[in-house]
Amino acid sequence: MLDSTRVINGTYGYVYYDGKWLTNIKSAEANVEITKEEIKRSGTRWTAHKVTGLSGSGTITGYKVTSEFVELIGQIADDSKGTFTTELILKLEDPESYGAYRVRLKGVTFDKVPLMHFEVGSIVEEELPFNFTGYELMDKLVAE
Repeated sequence: MLDSTRVINGTYGYVYYDGKWLTNIKSAEANVEITKEEIKRSGTRWTAHKVTGLSGSGTITGYKVTSEFVELIGQIADDSKGTFTTELILKLEDPESYGAYRVRLKGVTFDKVPLMHFEVGSIVEEELPFNFTGYELMDKLVAE
């Protein structure tokens, strides 16, 4: 039977950039899409699939506190500089769950420069979609 106290609570999710906890982040998502080619085989109606590629993407969303990421991502607009590439660590650490769970995202590049977004009477939030080229599972959830 499911022990409901072991269900992970997203309140204990963290995003780290350059060793710093980004306290303004309120949601994070990272996925690896698996690209496959169809393989037709004789003697069967079933279509098999061959993995031919991987593509990592995600989004972090949070409260607008500084212009740090605007400056870092925006260096792409300077012809003398290259693309801002970094690593992010996403972590879930609910004290009632079976353990911590961390993922290190490698080769992170962002998809847009978040210059300005606001709505009168509302808290300003910032959405940063990104791609990544590798990941490492740093901890595993293990049932006791």
